[in-house]
Amino acid sequence: MAVQQNKVANARRNNRRSHDSLTPANPNECPNCGELKRPHHVCAACGHYDDKEIVALTDEIDIEEDAA
Repeated sequence: MAVQQNKVANARRNNRRSHDSLTPANPNECPNCGELKRPHHVCAACGHYDDKEIVALTDEIDIEEDAA
């Protein structure tokens, strides 16, 4: 088992951890619906990316009863 030879000072320990903090999210507004979305991701509310519909929502798809 590893045993430290000298005590690590609080300042040295905290300086080492200074880069471990999390950065806050950077949401952008969707140009189609106005909801907040992550940059370079498909909008979860409307399914658009870069003014193109990528994901069709289930409300818009007509599924026949006997086809399902």
